[in-house]
Amino acid sequence: MTVRDATSRRRRSELAAFLRGRRARVTPADVGMPPGLRRRTPGLRREEVAQLSGVGVTWYTWLEQGRPINASAQVLDAVARTLRLDRAAREHLYHLAEVPHEPDPQADADGVGPEIQGIIDTLDPLPAVVYNARYDILATNSAYDDLFDIRTMRAYGYPNVLWILFCVPENTCPLVYPETELPVMVATLRGAYGRHVGEPEWESFVRRLSAASPRFAELWESGDVIPPGPRVKTFRHEAVAGEIRMTSVSLSVNGMPECRIVVYTPADEESRQWTATIRALRPGA
Repeated sequence: MTVRDATSRRRRSELAAFLRGRRARVTPADVGMPPGLRRRTPGLRREEVAQLSGVGVTWYTWLEQGRPINASAQVLDAVARTLRLDRAAREHLYHLAEVPHEPDPQADADGVGPEIQGIIDTLDPLPAVVYNARYDILATNSAYDDLFDIRTMRAYGYPNVLWILFCVPENTCPLVYPETELPVMVATLRGAYGRHVGEPEWESFVRRLSAASPRFAELWESGDVIPPGPRVKTFRHEAVAGEIRMTSVSLSVNGMPECRIVVYTPADEESRQWTATIRALRPGA
């Protein structure tokens, strides 16, 4: 037996246990069915799950037994609805069944809660921002706003860092080396895009930014793909004379799929002093 076969068998065993456990949690009343005769076990019967999901009893029984049968995303969706699975449980079901599927359309969050905002505020004086997979700016702290003058740059488009960097006049771009940094950011975006191909919001974003920026369109067509990762980036700010070198580190956010907190730390003492100078210009500082 190959390692792959052993892994698949283990997943099928886990799938069987998972389905049995979740079936036991759903009562007939939960799905609008009469309680019927006395039940030997809690929850729905296999035939009831099959009926409510619109699948054959034999097929569902084999699925719950962990047999190596084919399952489509549409059928698993129906089973997930019957078993009242939340987003995390639905993702787990797909993973165990080894079925490719369309990402959750809610994966791209459009804001953060007070807990996440409180975390990035606490990181001040280190600049911190929350991005989703498309580089939409979901939240910032004051240090990030100071370093990138985000309030002014937002006038050039909606709050998306790629839109800002590609559409601001070249002499106001905060990146000192855009010729090396922008390709990396577009390649990171492209890596995330693979999970969202065909989604209207993503397709519209790529289309509109390509029309607004020939440079973005050129980089997008290159097809390069990389994951997010730590980097040293060099920035400029109109309030200081030198270059500001910052190390960026990405942190995932539980409960916010594909979102990340990016924190910038001065890479040397000179950069630390420059960021302190910028911070001192903050109103009320």
